[in-house]
Amino acid sequence: VWFTMSSWLILLCFTVFISCENVLPPPCDSEIYCTGSILDQVQKAKLYDDDKYFVDMKLKVAPDIILSAFKNLSSVSPTVPREKLQEFLNMYFEKPGTEFETWTPPDWHSNPAFLNKIKDTQLREWALNIHQLWKLLGKKIQDSVKDHAELYSQIYMPYPVVVPGGRFRELYYWDSYWVINGLLLSEMRDTAKGMIQNFLHLVDRYGCVPNGGRIYYERRSQPPFLTLMVESYYQVTKDKELLRAALPRLDQEYSFWMQNRSVLVSVNGNNHSLNRFDVQVGLPRPESYTDDLELAEGLTEGKASKQQLWMDLKAGAESGWDFSSRWYISSTGQNSGTLKDIRTSQIVPSDLNALLCRTEKVLASFHRIMGSNESAVQYEQAAQNRLRAMDAVLWDDQQGAWFDYNLQTGSKHLQFYPSNLAPLWAECYSDEKAHKAVEYLKGSGALKYPNGVPTSLVESGQQWDYPNAWPPLQHMLIEGLSKVPSEDAKQLAEDLAQKWIRTNWKAYTTYEAMFEKYDVNGDGKPGGGGEYEVQLGFGWTNGVALQLLDQYGASLTSGSRHSSPGLLLIFLLLLSLLFTLH
Repeated sequence: VWFTMSSWLILLCFTVFISCENVLPPPCDSEIYCTGSILDQVQKAKLYDDDKYFVDMKLKVAPDIILSAFKNLSSVSPTVPREKLQEFLNMYFEKPGTEFETWTPPDWHSNPAFLNKIKDTQLREWALNIHQLWKLLGKKIQDSVKDHAELYSQIYMPYPVVVPGGRFRELYYWDSYWVINGLLLSEMRDTAKGMIQNFLHLVDRYGCVPNGGRIYYERRSQPPFLTLMVESYYQVTKDKELLRAALPRLDQEYSFWMQNRSVLVSVNGNNHSLNRFDVQVGLPRPESYTDDLELAEGLTEGKASKQQLWMDLKAGAESGWDFSSRWYISSTGQNSGTLKDIRTSQIVPSDLNALLCRTEKVLASFHRIMGSNESAVQYEQAAQNRLRAMDAVLWDDQQGAWFDYNLQTGSKHLQFYPSNLAPLWAECYSDEKAHKAVEYLKGSGALKYPNGVPTSLVESGQQWDYPNAWPPLQHMLIEGLSKVPSEDAKQLAEDLAQKWIRTNWKAYTTYEAMFEKYDVNGDGKPGGGGEYEVQLGFGWTNGVALQLLDQYGASLTSGSRHSSPGLLLIFLLLLSLLFTLH
């Protein structure tokens, strides 16, 4: 009797305490790519500028042969000299990127319809150049990766992938939501469908979608956008066959997040179930091995120190915001400190819960389309429960926004991040909150920058902080504002779209490249900070730009938002007349 629809979600959340270990993906067991002496010595020797380079290399022979050879090499000296390590790698490893074969997307064509919506001729030409980039970022993984998986860190995908670009030579999870939306605008439906089928394949294999397409990412995910990818594809194609095949996997991924990433928060005597990022793997990240080791210097062994730091770094990577002052909890319990104070797992994020709220509503609609009304009711109830929880735990009526919640102190983090407005994008809020949220944004100080909304107002040196602005956050903010039933909010959305497009276009005209992030202060200046140099390519940047050009193409300009060609022409004519008379 006590098991009602309203208790369904809470009961599911309680299973985290009894069954989470049974549904976690298996840990990477490679003694070369994920753990072991070869990884440790090669990364510590800093043979390459980027730790990711080594763990993306292909083995020339079977792992046991390489392990045996290294054991013999290190028997002479436990710490192998740097030059001997390089010789060893030259003998047994190939450079990254050899796992791909030449491939051009067969569904690419030169004149997708959205280009005709773009009034500004320079922006239209630029949009065509962005559209061309899909051919460069599209990759097909060789069958040898499937047949000899032990030789690669790359996870085999049955369909071609679109990678972000630069050092990111594999599929990434939340990046691909904006990539797929861009592909759909480019009328590359088969490529978009293949991307979705790859993610469904990963859910079949792991029970969730890993952070990216490498085995060293297996134990962490990223913000779960798969359901929304399917929604984007279904809205364009009405492909019920794909929806029917996808729906059980979408349910499975949702269960993973509810069973392994949920937490009960008590506020005013009421328990609320919400979600967080949490990766229980207390080892350095293989792709950032030396960064993690150096950060942990001076800490003692044990779960409360080094292992906990490495778990929270992985949780920060799972969030997609790797890294940000957003995840810091100092010894005083404040949202401050340095990267050593990262405690991602102790923070309930507003954007993750907004995303899951939107996911629950979309899953309810999918089940209704497929005739599963009972499941639809359960997801609708889950969304209502989450909305109440977000109101109780994350919403601050005085500030007028949704804030991350600190599990250690039982308080909200009131610093500005674009994620504070994520429920607008997810349409998971009661109507009276929308106006307050727009006013909060106006008063936050985040709108004063000429080239986008910064990721925070804190200059920490981390890449997910000021002065960087990131494409997905710009798009979520703009889309959220555009949905608010207010002309003021809609105009603000269009103004932000103009700022962002002009920033991207200016950078492209200067560098002939699209970057992963931009500096809010520099006209077309790429962003910086963090663990690696700014990367170009770039998958989600391209997708966001195409979406904004599609939505606002009739009004966006490559020059100043308020410049007037007519007035400029009159001015030039008058100037010419003046010189003639003189």
